[in-house]
Amino acid sequence: MSATLTVIDLDLPASEFAGSEIGNFSASDKVTIGVSADPSLLTDSARAITDVMDFNLTEADTVNRRFIQVDSIADTVELCRQRVSSRPSASAVLLDVLRSFDCHGDVEAGLVTESLAYSTLQAGPEFQEWLSVQKPRRRHIQDDSVRLARRNDSLEIVFDRPYMHNAFSDSLRAGLIAGLEVAIMDATITDVTLQGNGPSFCSGGDLGEFGLFTDPTSSHLARRLHSPATLLEILRTRLGSALGADVHGAVIGSGLEMAAFCGTVTAHPDSIFGLPELTLGLIPGAGGTVSVTRRVGRWRTCYLVLSGARLDADTALRWGLIDAVAAQ
Repeated sequence: MSATLTVIDLDLPASEFAGSEIGNFSASDKVTIGVSADPSLLTDSARAITDVMDFNLTEADTVNRRFIQVDSIADTVELCRQRVSSRPSASAVLLDVLRSFDCHGDVEAGLVTESLAYSTLQAGPEFQEWLSVQKPRRRHIQDDSVRLARRNDSLEIVFDRPYMHNAFSDSLRAGLIAGLEVAIMDATITDVTLQGNGPSFCSGGDLGEFGLFTDPTSSHLARRLHSPATLLEILRTRLGSALGADVHGAVIGSGLEMAAFCGTVTAHPDSIFGLPELTLGLIPGAGGTVSVTRRVGRWRTCYLVLSGARLDADTALRWGLIDAVAAQ
């Protein structure tokens, strides 16, 4: 089943909703976007429907986490329509994964669902279409992609592929896992901070390594066996706000997904945030359907993926995606 896109005018009078198909709307394979000129003036009927929309758009200033303020509703809808039509299967799978986590809220179950969905999409036609025009796959073998620095009771885990904007390679993943395991096993470590060396915190997955697994079963099992997300959640449970991420530059894809697990995320003013996976025919696969959703809600997570939008640090702060913007 593949996703299509439909738009619901939330500013219709209450009589248009009562007893109508719109009033009985429920989640389906459709990407459904609600639009309103002013969310503060919605009728009770329309307000109830915003909850089941995949996300809602307005050009007005709003603190409602179900809504995204955009410069142009029409332009944003058209952008999303184009992206959904080019990657309908990935869009439909995204809806299922986000709605599932929204219903149960269980982190471990959410990570399993995400991994199964991501691995399935890797074997699907949309990812294979993207892969067919890429250069030959290669595995990054640098063995010093992550530096660990212990200072008293604090541990700094520093991504160290500056020339690649700390693209998340298998080697970097292994180094991160090793650092997180040290922090988990050593109870005297009471403060852990993720950082990135060079111009960016992490620019997302190393695209040259995408597609190395051709079997979705092996892909899923490898992802579950070597999952920084699970370890980050264990540390977050123990350390709370003392598990931090200091981010800057590109905080994209897996970089954002991992940072969002942390109890405290502090961003340099130059930080840019986004979830670009739909372009590849995929969904976030480093835990982002859990970590980002927990911070900003299902609606804004869905918007980030389907629109491919980039957020600046101030917007990320307003949304709750980060906790502070560092002084320059």
